[in-house]
Amino acid sequence: MHVEEPTRVPRRYKSPQQDSARWTDFPLRDGDIVVSSPAKAGTTWVQMICALLVFQTPELPKPLSALSPWLDQLFTPQEQVYAQLAEQEHRRVIKTHVPLDGLPLDPRVSYLVVARHPLDRALSMYHQAANVRAEWLHAFNSDQDSDSSGPSSLTLPPVREYLLNWCRPHPSDGWEQDVAAAELHHPLDAWHRRGEPNVRLLHYDDLCADLAGQMASLADWLGITVDRSVWPELVKAATFDEMKDRATYLAPDKEVLADPAQFFREGRSGGGRDVLTEDDLAAYHARVGALAPRPFLDWLHGGGALD
Repeated sequence: MHVEEPTRVPRRYKSPQQDSARWTDFPLRDGDIVVSSPAKAGTTWVQMICALLVFQTPELPKPLSALSPWLDQLFTPQEQVYAQLAEQEHRRVIKTHVPLDGLPLDPRVSYLVVARHPLDRALSMYHQAANVRAEWLHAFNSDQDSDSSGPSSLTLPPVREYLLNWCRPHPSDGWEQDVAAAELHHPLDAWHRRGEPNVRLLHYDDLCADLAGQMASLADWLGITVDRSVWPELVKAATFDEMKDRATYLAPDKEVLADPAQFFREGRSGGGRDVLTEDDLAAYHARVGALAPRPFLDWLHGGGALD
C-alpha cells in the first residue's frame, strides 16, 4: 500500500521588514540560487561571489541588489520584485534572511546558507544599527499596523551590554523571544539539512581564510565552469577591500544607510569576543551549549570541514 508523505508547510516568518509568505506563489526556476543567512553573516559577500561566478566578470551589468534582490523584503512591492526576477534571463541569485524551514524547498534550486560566529555577527549588527537613517527607524522598529510615530533617533546601549543579550537567558513565551535561541535557529536548521544534495553551508571564517578556494569549491558545486583567464579578477573583486571601494554599487538598501561604505565596516573575525570579559564568554558558551549540539557549535564558532 502506498502511503503519501504529508505536504510540507513552510514556517512563516513575518516582521516589519520581511514576510516569508512572499515565497508562496513565487515561480522558482531550474538552476535558481537562493542565498539564505541571518543579517550580517556574509549575505552580500556570497551574493557577490555568486554573481561573479554567473557573469564571469567583475563589472556586473547592474547594482548587486538589482541582480540579486531580497525577495521577501516588504519595502518593495511584491509584484515589483516578482517582475524584476521574471525578466532575468541569466541564472538567478535570490536573497533572503528567512531560514530554510520558512522557504519552499525545490530540488531544482541550490540553497546556500551562510553562517558566522554569533558574537561577530551581533557586533556587526550593532554598528549596522548605528548606520541606519533616522527616517527608517519607525519602519524597522514598529509593527506595520501601528499608529505610533516611532523613534526619530536611535540610542544604542554600550556595546558590551548589547552583546550580553547573547549570554543570558530571557523570560519569554517562546524560543523566538530569546536572543540566543532565536538567532541560533537559522544556522542550526541548515546544519540539520546539510546532507541534502541541494543545500550547502558556508562559513564567514572560511571565506576569510581562503576566498579563492571557497569560490572554486562553490563554482564546482553549482556546476559553473569559470574561464581561467578571468579567475584572478573575480577573486579580487570578491575581496573585502574591493567591495568596500564599490559600496555605492554593491551595498544593499542604500536608501536606508547613512553611509553605504560603513556597511562594509571592518569585515574581520573575533571582534565580538574582544568586547567581552572571560566571565562573559564563559556565560556565552554555557548559554549556547544548552541550546545546540557541540559539533554544530564547534563549526559555528570557527568554520572548517562539515562532518
